[in-house]
Amino acid sequence: MAASTLAPVADERIIVDEDYGQVCDRVADLIATLITAKPTAVLGMATGSTPRGVYERLIRLHQRDGLDFSRVTCFNLDEYYPIEAASPHSYHEFMNRVLFSSINCRQWHVPNGLPRTPEAIAEDCLRYEELIRAVGGIDLQILGIGRTGHIGFNEPGSSPFSRTRLVHLDAATRRDAAAGFGGLENVPTQAISMGVCTIMEAKQIVLMASGASKAEIVRAALQEKPTAEIPATYLQFHPNLRYFLDEAAASLCLGT
Repeated sequence: MAASTLAPVADERIIVDEDYGQVCDRVADLIATLITAKPTAVLGMATGSTPRGVYERLIRLHQRDGLDFSRVTCFNLDEYYPIEAASPHSYHEFMNRVLFSSINCRQWHVPNGLPRTPEAIAEDCLRYEELIRAVGGIDLQILGIGRTGHIGFNEPGSSPFSRTRLVHLDAATRRDAAAGFGGLENVPTQAISMGVCTIMEAKQIVLMASGASKAEIVRAALQEKPTAEIPATYLQFHPNLRYFLDEAAASLCLGT
């Protein structure tokens, strides 16, 4: 793995690699090490383009090196609402396509995006939290970061005490998703997401970011005072958090 060509970072929580591929190698190796040491590991999974390279590498580690997911349990951060699990736009389908159909993990959970009453949604969200607690909590949570500083679908304004719940999506989040849905009008206005407090209870958190377009929000997440307007700033309070960044994403938070 090539060393970064940038100046050293001042914050030891920040790990910078030259490019996205090297970031993914490092995070996949971290996950593999955890599973090897603890075959019953509980992973918190993220969707979107950022972690996709990690999932590709985990598949290779499983198929080539025999990395065993048979006793691993996975919980997805979020799901659009309302949406059918079989929809090509659902996160359930995304996770099945890019990871779970190619490894031997059978205990994986994604929030239920089916339309139902508010009472049923609330009950299912409580059940999701109970499932996480029943397996001893999340050992390692993978996160990306949105342009608004959202983690999962905890949009600006989210409480640090929030739990899994139905949320309204920020306009910027919906615009970013519009191309994949074939137009803004097709993007759901709501989602079900783990809460900030749920995320913060993970024993270890890995936040990944790649590309110059994420540099400013990464800087804000690291350096701004924790605020509901940038939910990722809450992560500063976590005792075992690391930021895995490529040089472009880290360019505004480097030390000398």
